[in-house]
Amino acid sequence: MKEPLFEVAQLAHVEIYTPNPDGTLWFFKELLGMEETQREGQSVYLRAYEDFYHHTLKVTEARQPGLGHVAWRTTSPQALERRVEVLKATGLGRGWIDGDHGHGPAFQFVTPDGHPMELLWEVEYWQAPPELATRLLNRPQKRPLRGVPVRRLDHVNLLTRNVTANKEFMMDALGFRLREHIVLDSGAEVGAWMSVSPLVHEVAFMGDRLGVGGRLHHICYWYGVPQHLSDIAEVFSEYGVAIEAGPGKHGISQAYFMYVLEPGGNRVELFGDAGYLIFDPDWKPVTWKEADLDKGIIWYGSPLPAEYFIYGTPDPRQEAAD
Repeated sequence: MKEPLFEVAQLAHVEIYTPNPDGTLWFFKELLGMEETQREGQSVYLRAYEDFYHHTLKVTEARQPGLGHVAWRTTSPQALERRVEVLKATGLGRGWIDGDHGHGPAFQFVTPDGHPMELLWEVEYWQAPPELATRLLNRPQKRPLRGVPVRRLDHVNLLTRNVTANKEFMMDALGFRLREHIVLDSGAEVGAWMSVSPLVHEVAFMGDRLGVGGRLHHICYWYGVPQHLSDIAEVFSEYGVAIEAGPGKHGISQAYFMYVLEPGGNRVELFGDAGYLIFDPDWKPVTWKEADLDKGIIWYGSPLPAEYFIYGTPDPRQEAAD
């Protein structure tokens, strides 16, 4: 048995692109209650009220929606240096940047499918101004009064032409553990859910049915209270935000979910609970076969629409139309 690596600690933040920055910011700030922490150029930095870092979401204006990058924090400065050497050896490293608002130097790289990512150690911890300070000392700030506020960033889901190649890259180069996956009767692996923490996944890879790869399927924020999905569904209906699917429950990850498209076009998932947590250091991945998928995809609730399995950002069909 290969000795497990514990050198990547967590998902630190995600950057998304939007052609409608005003609409995207309205969605995250006014409906999901996120706090704006910085603005510069075409980018705005946001965090949920139980996110401890400067930001977990960077929203950048662009011609098309999609993924800017995914950032991972290592367990130490030494772990960062060791992982960088491994990434360089894969040929997928893109080099160092000095940093960004909220974090220090970061090493940029791409997955085999081309998803931009970065690895970092130094982060800035957000300090609440007096009006947001809370006496609940293990929470960064007061619970917001806007919308139905999300509590923290949970995961990112990426579309790929080759699930197995991207899964193995994350495992071999960064020490991710495979938690669950879908293997068809043909032997093809079409979905993989992975994490470095007890969360059932911090990154998922799904097969891209358009064959493009390198695209964003969705980002996810966590509530921790199932009732909040019903509350935010009411708000979405009042304010014209179309719900793509849910509330419902996946068998895979046991997540109580809802999916919507924010005004910029990116899919956002909202978790109503934690699904389940994995503490077993010798966890054996759960394999879902075709015969199991009816309950794996939807444990209860309405079926997912066909477009859920096709649409991602950017959408090449829209680019072709333009």
